[in-house]
Amino acid sequence: MNEETPRQPSRRSVLRTAGATGAGIGVGFGGLAAEPASAAPATAAESVDTEESPAAPPRRGATMIGVPFEPRATVRVGIVGLGQRGGSMIDLFLALPGVRVTAVCDPVKEKVARAVAKVTAAGQPTPAGYAHGEHDFVRMCERADVDFVYVATPWDWHFEMCRTAMEHGKHVGVECPLAMELDQLWELVDVSERTRRHCVQLENCCYGRNEMRVLRMAHAGLFGELLHGAGAYIHDLRGLMFDPEYYETPWRRRWHTRLRGDLYPNHGFGPVANYMDVNRGDRAVRITTFGSPARGLAAYREQHMPPGDPSWKETYIESDMSISLVQTAKGRVIRLEHAVSNPHPYSRHNILGGTKGVFEDYPPRIYLEPEMHDDRWGDFTAYADWDHWLWKEHSNPPGGHGGMDYIMLFRLTQCMRLGLVPDFDVYDGATWTAPVPLSNASIRAKGAPQSIPDFTRGHWRKARPGVDSAKPRA
Repeated sequence: MNEETPRQPSRRSVLRTAGATGAGIGVGFGGLAAEPASAAPATAAESVDTEESPAAPPRRGATMIGVPFEPRATVRVGIVGLGQRGGSMIDLFLALPGVRVTAVCDPVKEKVARAVAKVTAAGQPTPAGYAHGEHDFVRMCERADVDFVYVATPWDWHFEMCRTAMEHGKHVGVECPLAMELDQLWELVDVSERTRRHCVQLENCCYGRNEMRVLRMAHAGLFGELLHGAGAYIHDLRGLMFDPEYYETPWRRRWHTRLRGDLYPNHGFGPVANYMDVNRGDRAVRITTFGSPARGLAAYREQHMPPGDPSWKETYIESDMSISLVQTAKGRVIRLEHAVSNPHPYSRHNILGGTKGVFEDYPPRIYLEPEMHDDRWGDFTAYADWDHWLWKEHSNPPGGHGGMDYIMLFRLTQCMRLGLVPDFDVYDGATWTAPVPLSNASIRAKGAPQSIPDFTRGHWRKARPGVDSAKPRA
């Protein structure tokens, strides 16, 4: 999908961000199975943070926490965005049991034609194709034979497409991030509650094998009382961001001319939030962010882009490395990092520490007492018995990213077919995405803490299931 000019922040966005931060003025962007165990609770001596959340807008519908999907024999999927991500994920939708792709949409007609050919080659009926301009997704959302809309477009479009899908009675799942402004996150929460449709942040890293193993171990108390964690998106994207064949327009690179904070927190934040039962007994309260100078993209352009290339008109302000600290109501600390503009091997950190030990990924290693001693890391593969039932059933899943994409979609569509509550909901997506605008606000305010809204409106206090799901009996 082509990029649209970003909106100026609404008055509501500015007021909310300023109210949340006290220092944010000038921000540019704004029931079929038993419940699994939760992470070890805080000790009696630990004082839980009772700081009031920034005032939430009036509720426009009942909470979507604990609301199941309507059961259905077949999940009918409409796909919006058929570029690098959407064009590959369609293969996984076609491999899922009880799923049919009924509609595909992209303004590039050739991409729609290729997607239609994939569906028919898989033996499914010919899906409807939508390629009449950038807003043809609206017509797709009007179809009666679409239950779930999958959005894989540039970030500028995520909010509008999610809102449109729900307004037309569809559940929706979107690639990261959920939206780019704080008021957009609140509106998606409100629309989900009012329409009774789920809006799911499709965070595949929550379904990684290591992440799900650590999650079950944490909930079983192997790490003791949880104290700290870390997550990141460290991925050298310089070549891809300047490659017109990979990104059809320079939409992703242009975000580096707009914001200074963590543009992509979800991959790191989501798994650690799950370990700590954020929105399920704890909540993210505040975030502080510092950012390095922006140097990497300009240096890459200097070396690789010819004079006269349109990129020479761009001024990059996004920090090459942003480091955020998130504190939870129980006093835990989560470190988030974002770095995509410099040489660095891929890493999401994926760290969890508690009173009995610590896990660190990239490479995976573990240190737990009393099994380990002498400051020597242990073998994480020895804990394979703690793998989630999804990975035990699908030990060699198809698709990229080590199989986590397939596991995520399998579980989502399983919940839809069986009428289960989704593993995570609009409140999780909003929380995991809130660092996008709030980290930017904190950097601009010289590291001043920014309050993270309570998108659950108080429901975070109650423990409930999440990704550490029990295997359905059906």
